Amino acid sequence: MDKLVEQQREHFNEISEKYFEARKHPNHLLLKELIWEKFLKRNRYIGPEVKRVLEPMCGMAEGYEILSKNLIQNFDYQGFDYSENMVEIARNQNPLLKIEWNDVTTYQTSGDLFDLIILIGGLHHVYSRTQDILKNLRNSLLPGGYFLSFEPTHDNWLARRIRQRVYKSNDLFDDDTEQGFEYRDLDRYFKNAGYEKVDEVYPGLIAYIFYYNPDAFPMLNVGGKYIVKSLFAIDRLFWGNWIGRKLSFATMSLWRRI
Repeated sequence: MDKLVEQQREHFNEISEKYFEARKHPNHLLLKELIWEKFLKRNRYIGPEVKRVLEPMCGMAEGYEILSKNLIQNFDYQGFDYSENMVEIARNQNPLLKIEWNDVTTYQTSGDLFDLIILIGGLHHVYSRTQDILKNLRNSLLPGGYFLSFEPTHDNWLARRIRQRVYKSNDLFDDDTEQGFEYRDLDRYFKNAGYEKVDEVYPGLIAYIFYYNPDAFPMLNVGGKYIVKSLFAIDRLFWGNWIGRKLSFATMSLWRRI
């Protein structure tokens, strides 16, 4: 058994309730809705191709709700997580969905392959195994199937230092096992695992810092709907250019299995 993976499981079992409660805040929910709506709208053409969806490291199974609202209405969904507590929370929130316990480092699909994998902020929790995980999950995708990723990244030294400081000082993070990705490293991991890039944006800017991780910067979670939308509109100006990539604390990307 991988000791670091097991440590991350124990950590998430400990903080699951706090994690769940923090992400109920209206500012966080609104920003998440805006980010996904804009990104999936520009990639809506893939919707007719998606019939079966896998969400590894599913947490609260938010991938199902995101896809249902913004991309496809009827699809078979399967989610899994390594934290027993998160699985229980997800099942209670979504009693009709198929959500099970499983380890992303060893997962093997037992049925038909999937058209889409959606993985939201999970890979950085098993940072040291990212390359192997991406290769392993590729085996669950149909040829030409899509992988939708949203991960914490950085492309400058200041963002890296800020993230390291937050991970060390906040008990919601386990500094031993998780860390954000250097942008170029995550890009390389996907390409080495046999995926080609379809689309990419950099939403981890001002609104993200204020509202996406309310447990990381609780003192910044101020204002209401108008402020969230205004800051998001500013962020959108830099979503797809080198300035956004350089300053962003996160990368959202769509990949296709080669």
